[in-house]
Amino acid sequence: MTRPRHRRIAGLPAALAVTLALGGHTAGQALLDFDTFFRDKTMRVDYVHSGGLGQEIIGLDQVVSDGPWAGSRTRLVDDLNLGKYLFEVIDRRTNRVLYSRGFASIYGEWETTAESQEVYRSFRESLRFPWPKAPVQVVLKTRDAENSFHEIWSTVIDPDSRFVNPTDLEPIGEVWSLFENGPPSEKVDLLVIGEGYTAAQIPKFHADATRLVNALFEEEPFRSRKGDFNVWGLDLPSVASGVSRPRAGQFRRTPLSAEYNIFDSERYLLTYDNRALRDAASAAPYEFLEILVNEEQYGGGGIFNFQATTAVDTGFAEYVFVHEFGHHFAGLADEYYTSDVAYETGAPYHPEPWEPNVTALHDPAGVKWGDLIEPDTPLPTPWDKARFEAGSVAAQRERRELRTNGAPETVMDKLFTEQRERETALLGGMEHAGKVGAFEGASYESTGLYRPEADCIMFTRNPVGFCRVCRRAIEHVIDLYARP
Repeated sequence: MTRPRHRRIAGLPAALAVTLALGGHTAGQALLDFDTFFRDKTMRVDYVHSGGLGQEIIGLDQVVSDGPWAGSRTRLVDDLNLGKYLFEVIDRRTNRVLYSRGFASIYGEWETTAESQEVYRSFRESLRFPWPKAPVQVVLKTRDAENSFHEIWSTVIDPDSRFVNPTDLEPIGEVWSLFENGPPSEKVDLLVIGEGYTAAQIPKFHADATRLVNALFEEEPFRSRKGDFNVWGLDLPSVASGVSRPRAGQFRRTPLSAEYNIFDSERYLLTYDNRALRDAASAAPYEFLEILVNEEQYGGGGIFNFQATTAVDTGFAEYVFVHEFGHHFAGLADEYYTSDVAYETGAPYHPEPWEPNVTALHDPAGVKWGDLIEPDTPLPTPWDKARFEAGSVAAQRERRELRTNGAPETVMDKLFTEQRERETALLGGMEHAGKVGAFEGASYESTGLYRPEADCIMFTRNPVGFCRVCRRAIEHVIDLYARP
């Protein structure tokens, strides 16, 4: 990395002037003085991510102001190595990385589906960072087949250019506080948005948000770290109750356009309308977004550093909220592998995943959570895999039949409850239950990928919380936003 040059502060030795510009650190250290390089505003770079049939194209859409900067003013460079993508904001004068963040996207998921080999599609995405005082180069990187990052797109942005809109959007909807623990720049800020609630149902949204946020902060490590969070709510009334459910023939025009059937998976619930989501969210300080959908059909979704969703009126809404937030907040992978998914699976070789809670176990002696494994725990770690799979596959078959026959959600909830009771007892009674190891079966793959513990909220609906590896990953993200 090129050594940065800094304006000399009058009356001070050059070395001391450089140290002050770096926030009291020497030039070889990472901390930057926020006020030297940034203004108290958020720059949002919107772009279109297109591809298919082996091609990938990115095109700039717009550069706009996205409200005051709510993020950390000290932890500006991301060192977590999470996400399928990484963007860097580089000072044009010094070639120094001023800000970076890893993330995932709907496009990144879509290109793992069979459809991406048959048609072209486009998705809108955004990069958000503090407003630079001088021109910057924004570089977008993606991981290759071996998970190494390489550049796929770059653009230069002059904050004073006539092509950059510095005006904030008039707030859409009403912002309210669930709880506050300090200035947004020193806390993790979570924004919870209501979708599919009519004006008369806004009190229901407030109650749903309070209930589900409380459920999140009953789980560790969120319970112990609650003081590091602010949680906000955003009221966005809809004309009619609910959202689009294509398989049920129900269609709505809602503020965020959230819908079921993403990638033709009946339970996968997201919004494709990134601009509507970002415009609405700009009314509040946030780093993380949760959309509460006013529906009773089981569903949800979560994409790292993009969005999470939950249908609020299912019997398992609390579980879905916590599970999907694990994806969105800490980049946690799904650890289950017997459910129907839209992604192509069964590859003969798996590179080491970037997700912190799944491993390909190519090097058992160097597994990424090895410090949590007791010396007498075998790797791979044996468990009653065949027995678990038999029960899970049978439950999936029954679930598909119930969906085909249009069974009410209460019947689905009963099936899930019976499955949860059976699997909790089975997994909790195994020889290595409660121990960290490498249990084969994870991330939609029956073989070749391994999860850290026999059970976890990322694996089943069982009331076991996050495993130790997932808890540690969550704490690392909290530290990125809420620690000096």
